[in-house]
This record gives sequence, structure tokens and C-alpha cells, in this order.
Amino acid sequence: MPREKGRKLVAQNRRARHDYHIDDTYEAGIVLTGTEVKSLRAGRASLVDGFAQVKNGEVWLENVHIPEYAQGTWTNHAARRPRKLLLHREEISRLIGKTNEAGRTLVPLSLYFSDGKAKVEIALARGKRSFDKRQDIAARDAQREIERELRRRR
Repeated sequence: MPREKGRKLVAQNRRARHDYHIDDTYEAGIVLTGTEVKSLRAGRASLVDGFAQVKNGEVWLENVHIPEYAQGTWTNHAARRPRKLLLHREEISRLIGKTNEAGRTLVPLSLYFSDGKAKVEIALARGKRSFDKRQDIAARDAQREIERELRRRR
């Protein structure tokens, strides 16, 4: 069987970009069981309520929903179990320092396969306030109006 190449997106957390200011992004591997991988290959996962946290010098992905594999037996996994993330030691120490600052959190942005290996993109983020969200929406609407007017004039 030929090796898988490229990047295959499984799940994306669009809400995170709306609710947070993204400061930094990191790509991390995930420690998964066999049925979790099969469920992800079927394209089933949800990052909506997910977050990452550093415990005892390790980064853990919490509250990410990977549903049970339909053809799984007694070896099936729990849907919302904590999953260990694989990062370099320097990245983990950098994350420890930055998440200790007030208002910083780690949120998953996307879950994908890169060259056959499951990866998650996590972001160091600061929460947005409601007026920040309104400003972003207003700027996006203004940009949309400008593009619409430019298309009309052509």
C-alpha cells in the first residue's frame, strides 16, 4: 500500500478565531488508540469545546470529541478522554511561561493528518471581549462591501 502524502483536514475550530486573538500557533502530534485513528480517518471529530493544558511538564488535549468507532468492539475508546500532545521540550517550556500570563490559553484550531500521522494545530490565544468581536464583524462587513462595489464597477 502506498504511503499517504499531503495534508487531509479532519476537523476545524472556526469558533476559536472568532472568540480569541491568536498569538502563536504550534503543530503537535497526538497519542491515539487504534479506534480513535479509524474514527478520525472516517472524518469524525469535534474541536468545539476543546482546550489544551500543561500538567507535570506534558501538554494534554482536553474535551475534544472523537466519537466511538462504529465497528469497534470492547477495545473502543472513551469519546472525550484526555489525549497527550507530542511537542519538543523547548516548545513545552515556552508554553508553560506564556500560559502563566493572565488571560492566555491554549485552544485547538484544526485536527488533520499530515503524511499519514495525526496532528493538531494548537494556538496560544487571548480571549476577545464583546466589543472586539463587534469591531471584527464591522471590519469584515466593510471589506465585503468594498469588494462588492469593486466587482460592480468592473
